[in-house]
Formats: sequence, structure tokens, C-alpha cells
Amino acid sequence: MNIDDFFRQLDEYFRKNELDKVEPFLVGSLEQAKETEDYAAYIAVGNEMIGFYRSVSMFRKAFDIAEDVLLLMEELQLETSEHFATTLLNTATAYRAAGEMQQAYKYYQQALQIYKGLLPKGDYRFAGLYNNMSILLEQMGKNEEAVKLLKEALAIVEKLEDSRAEQATTLTNLALLYFKLDKAKKAAAALNEALRIFEEEGNAEETDAHYSAALAGVGEVYYRMGDYANSLASYEKALIEVEKHFGKNQSYGVLCENCAAVCSSLKEEEKAEAYRKQAQEIYRKINNEK
Repeated sequence: MNIDDFFRQLDEYFRKNELDKVEPFLVGSLEQAKETEDYAAYIAVGNEMIGFYRSVSMFRKAFDIAEDVLLLMEELQLETSEHFATTLLNTATAYRAAGEMQQAYKYYQQALQIYKGLLPKGDYRFAGLYNNMSILLEQMGKNEEAVKLLKEALAIVEKLEDSRAEQATTLTNLALLYFKLDKAKKAAAALNEALRIFEEEGNAEETDAHYSAALAGVGEVYYRMGDYANSLASYEKALIEVEKHFGKNQSYGVLCENCAAVCSSLKEEEKAEAYRKQAQEIYRKINNEK
């Protein structure tokens, strides 16, 4: 298998938002790699599958392929390699998205130990790991620890070329944490900078996949301020971005719930109920696919 051709085609599907073509392409590519015993390609395709299934909330499939790839890598004696750490990180993120926090923490810690043994301090790969770990720590209620990791991640990406999207994503995550810690001024400053970067880097047709997180953050800010009209506008824009990049996944369902809460504050109960029903339908579909 020509792995460069594989990634080119996969990127093209995502660029055109042809999500219905992604899973068949990934499954076919994995089968091809297995038939030819191309283990490097199998591992690469498997990692892409973990990320894709996570993004569309098909968690059981993500766990199954993750277990398969990790087992193969252990058989190939790659368990102390950077590629193994990357697979651990992808696996951890899938478990985190599914709400399996202890499993996620275990895999993140394994990845961190491998990175520390292989990579120089300040390597860009630490930034991605710290960002993901911070989200998990926030979910576990360890907000101060999460802020510390995000600051470390930001210090790394700010020194890298072509890292504007990564900077914006990190700033968005940091802003939301500051709000949870009642540090409104720091939160507003971080979020405004994140939005400025996203808007400078993207356009209406080709926005970054993480732009939706920044928009959702803005929606939360407006909601806390009592500006419900702007809050709803931001959340609804985030819905469009999530569907464009990932389809109606779990994050889409959460945003629908947020929209419902804002609509209730606006006394628009009919619209609120419609959003609640959308969220319920999405969660029902996800649970049936687990």
C-alpha cells in the first residue's frame, strides 16, 4: 500500500466533508494492509480509524480497533516506541470521549512515560498530549492541574511555526477552564485571542475542525453574562461547524442541549423542546451503536 496515497485520499474526503465515504475507505485500506502483511500501513490506518470512530461517537468500534493495533504492536516489540505512544494517546482520547475516564487516564499516563523517555523537553508532541490530558483532568474535577498542563502546552506551541490553529485550540480550552475557576478576565482574554486566530486562519468554506469548540466557548460566555440571544447564535454556529466536520456526533448532541437551555431562558419553549428531542435522538443512536 502506498501510504501517501492513502492519506491524500483520506484528506480529500475530509476536505470535501464526504463523511459517508470515510468508513468504507478505512475498512478497505485496513483489509488491504492485512492481506499484504504491511504492518506499518496497518498501524497507520488503524490509528486513523480510532480517531474517526471517536469523532463520530462510534466508541465500541474505536475500542476494538485500538485493542487490535496495540496488540499487534506489542507482538512486533514496539511497545516503547513513539508510534506506540501515539496509539495510546488516540486510544485514551476515544475512552475519554466515551466517558471512560479511568481507562483514558491510564492510557494517557502510559503515553506520557514513553514520550518522556524518547522526546526532548518542549517537543511539539507533548503539547497535543497535554491538551488532551487537560480535558480529562477537567472532567475529573481537577481544574487547577488541567490549567497547569494547558499552560505548558501553550508555551510549546507558541514557539512552533504554522501552529496557529493549535494555539487557538489551546487558548479556547484554557478560557473555559478559567471560567470554571471564576477567573473571568483571564477567560475573556484567552477566548478573544483564540477567536481572533481562528477567524484570521480560516474562511467560511474551510474552517478548522476545532473552531466549533471556540464558538461553543463564546456561547457559554454570553450565557453566563445573561446575553441569551448572542449565546444562542454562537451555539447554533457551533452546531453547523460540528456537523460539517464530524456529522451529528455526541458533541452535536451536547450543543443541542445547550441550545435548549438558552431557548428556555429566552422563553422559546417550542424551540427548546425541538433541540432537546434532537439531542435525545442522537444519544439514542450512539447508544445503539456501542
